[in-house]
Amino acid sequence: MIKVLICDDQLIVCEGLSRILGSDPEITVVGAAHDGSEALELIPQAQPQVVLMDLKMPQMNGIIATRHIRAQFPHIYVLVLTTYDDDEWLFDAIRSGAAGYLLKDTPPAQLIAAIKGTAAGKAYLDPNIAGKVMGGYAHPAQVAPPPSDLHFSEREQAVLELLAQGLSNLDIAQQLYLSEGTVRNYTSDIFKKLGVSDRTRAAIAAIRFGLVKLE
Repeated sequence: MIKVLICDDQLIVCEGLSRILGSDPEITVVGAAHDGSEALELIPQAQPQVVLMDLKMPQMNGIIATRHIRAQFPHIYVLVLTTYDDDEWLFDAIRSGAAGYLLKDTPPAQLIAAIKGTAAGKAYLDPNIAGKVMGGYAHPAQVAPPPSDLHFSEREQAVLELLAQGLSNLDIAQQLYLSEGTVRNYTSDIFKKLGVSDRTRAAIAAIRFGLVKLE
């Protein structure tokens, strides 16, 4: 059972999300917070695996809350669900440690799939956002050159390409016929080389440097 904490300042949104998520037998909503500080107070008791986080809220917004959650509870994933698709919001959320970024017009079935994937360690970006923010890097002339000392082995490159597609360590292990522990070691080495701390930032860095192609 995946435990989800909803954080949104609009009561009607919290109630609607609770009904949507409660319709899936693999998900249980363990609480609802109406700003970031309340979410931080609820987490120790609720023990969620995923926090579904709005961004623009009173008292403490979702960016700051995400930063605190990732620092205090690194085992908890934060999945942003917001109406804001501005680049600044997106990159601030990712820099703060969000595992994914979805817009509130995401269909319920896709939202549920994203929560399940996030709990399994996958990274999610709304397709509309991914296309707008990273689409420019698909053109070779616009690709930022990678650091001169950046080098990946053939196996690391294969892991990186699958990671950038949003696959979990287990999925990557199955595709490359490796153990999940071996893939975990590869991803750790990849993070160090890219200078990042999570899968979402690794995927974006890989695309920004032209190390993988965005389909």
